[in-house]
Amino acid sequence: MTVKDITSAIEEVAPLVYQESYDNCGIQVGDPKAEVTGVLLTLDVTEEVLDEAIARNCNMIVAHHPLIFSGLKKLTGRNYVERIVIKAIKNDITIYAAHTNLDNMLAGVNDKIAEKLGLADCRILVPKSAILSKLYTYAPFSVADKVRDAMFAAGAGSIGNYTECSFNVAGQGTFRASADAHPAIGQAGGPRVDEPEVKIEVLVEKHREREVLAAMRGAHIYEEVAYELVPINNLHQQIGAGMIGSLPQAMDEKDFLTLVKKEMKADIIRHTALSGNKVQKVAICGGSGSFLLNDAIAAGADIFITADFKYHQFFDAGGKIVIADIGHYETEQFTPEIFEMVLKKKFINFAVLLSNVLTNPVKYFC
Repeated sequence: MTVKDITSAIEEVAPLVYQESYDNCGIQVGDPKAEVTGVLLTLDVTEEVLDEAIARNCNMIVAHHPLIFSGLKKLTGRNYVERIVIKAIKNDITIYAAHTNLDNMLAGVNDKIAEKLGLADCRILVPKSAILSKLYTYAPFSVADKVRDAMFAAGAGSIGNYTECSFNVAGQGTFRASADAHPAIGQAGGPRVDEPEVKIEVLVEKHREREVLAAMRGAHIYEEVAYELVPINNLHQQIGAGMIGSLPQAMDEKDFLTLVKKEMKADIIRHTALSGNKVQKVAICGGSGSFLLNDAIAAGADIFITADFKYHQFFDAGGKIVIADIGHYETEQFTPEIFEMVLKKKFINFAVLLSNVLTNPVKYFC
């Protein structure tokens, strides 16, 4: 088992291409080709977590929060980041992070919160755009099925809960092979060929473009495959920020906050004034979610569960929604369980361990 095997399994669920521009996901320390003895899963990488990995014979740490957010100019051990990097290198320990790429997945961080709170009918609160392309290609009738099937197998043609979606139009293609060509149809240096063809149209997600194009070329019989890959601005309903769902039964606000406090293991909840209404529709965002407040209001949420609201931002609720800030760590503490599920499903007989270290840097005096 190599580091690359582990990262590939995670990135199949949370491709790196969907991380935010400010983020730094992926391998932060280590060699992708290194053999892995065991994986320790954690929310944050701290010195205590690194010591735990060494003690438990895990030479790879998979975290939600990146250890390194900005460039390191020196490694002198002057802060905890530099000390961890130095010690990880000395002990041949790989450090990997899947952060906002996992936040943006339908089955990611917010889905885990929704699961803990018992929400149903969940969907992405703010779907992303500009991450889909339309692929057009042209094939003789004799190989059109083969080309379509190859692209489908590589992940093209997926729309929500539907797969193998395509649109096909019959037409007439023309081409003339030069003397140096090796045509599958017609003759090199011969006359122009008029060939009945199928124009195949499929949607392709950004992270699957390379594989789909390779599959298309591999299945085709033409020496030069004609195609167009055109970016489109359609929203991707399964990738984006935040989530909104509904409780099976409407709840009193205080009863729901009590449920949140219990299920999310929150010592304290900072919230805006309660409205006196029932809670049914719930918006959530793991980590810092204040940027989604207006979207939660527009979606008709009764309450917004997130973290890191500043004092003046609470005023922005304007009586239209209840903001419930339960803490950054509290919203994301169950994220390692996602890594555990992905890796144990992929690698049945392999050491995948949850860290026992409490990494929350925020303490409460009650």
